[in-house]
Amino acid sequence: MMPLHKCAVIIPTKNAMPGLGDVLSQVLSQETPWPYEVIVIDSGSSDGTTEFVRALSVVRLIEIAPETFGHGRTRNQAIAAADAEFVALLTHDAEPCDQQWLANLVSAAEQDPEIAGVFGRHTAVPSASPFTKADLDRHFQSFGNGPHVVSKALDDKRYEQDPAWRQALHYYSDNNSLMRKSVWEKHPYPDVEFAEDQIWAREIIEAGFSKAYAPEAMVYHSHDYAPMEQLRRAFDESRNFKKYFGYRLSASPLSALAAVIKNVAEAFLNAPDETRYGPVTLDQKSLRARQRGALIVGHFLGAHHERLPETWAQWLSLDHRLFRS
Repeated sequence: MMPLHKCAVIIPTKNAMPGLGDVLSQVLSQETPWPYEVIVIDSGSSDGTTEFVRALSVVRLIEIAPETFGHGRTRNQAIAAADAEFVALLTHDAEPCDQQWLANLVSAAEQDPEIAGVFGRHTAVPSASPFTKADLDRHFQSFGNGPHVVSKALDDKRYEQDPAWRQALHYYSDNNSLMRKSVWEKHPYPDVEFAEDQIWAREIIEAGFSKAYAPEAMVYHSHDYAPMEQLRRAFDESRNFKKYFGYRLSASPLSALAAVIKNVAEAFLNAPDETRYGPVTLDQKSLRARQRGALIVGHFLGAHHERLPETWAQWLSLDHRLFRS
């Protein structure tokens, strides 16, 4: 039987107010030649999120117990409920930049039936620091410079031998993505504590499917983390990239120290282009230096987490504590 909708948009939430209002306003105003549905799956909000969503008759609300949440598990539950050919995924703090966002994601997938997943571009929120704005532009420009549709078959030998190429092929972000539901039915998200989106992308790439980049499908999404939160997020990233992908993001204390010195110096000496990103203050440079130092220390600790006392590792990890809850 044909799906009722061309696409469903899924947004997991927990205490997502007040920003969720702007996100849903943009999602509900998408201009498409076909019907789509919007599903919010909430895991125990206490800030009025569920009451707000329940008042929107055009949005379907699924409520789950907080202790059942899992990054992949919860998304699987919402995807299973979607009556659609494609499923787009956002986070509650990723706001589509225009009314063509959803049509652009679907259009990218419809180029070829072998495209299993699509990811869109992120751009920084207007209040973000010039460093954050430049970082995001640089990150997504790297995908814009290469082929927008990729698969393992582009270069099998390179995929086996070049970790950087493998990382590019399995990059995928649930902050702004779309998948073909018929592929998901055979390859659902893994129930893991981190990087369920990139693990899924690696699985579909290795299964022979393609992945597409849709630069026109853009969302506002960025964070200027405090140094300690940056360190803890980097710890989780490094620990779990080693666990799930075999990547060691930091090799030795000396290389980590050298990277800290280099990045701190660059924060003060190599500011982003002020004509493009706005004036850069001394306070912003100082924060950038501390953020970059925290990132490198977090990557080092995560790469060597097995040497840490278990209580330290649990305190450092944000996602591990959430997964245990």
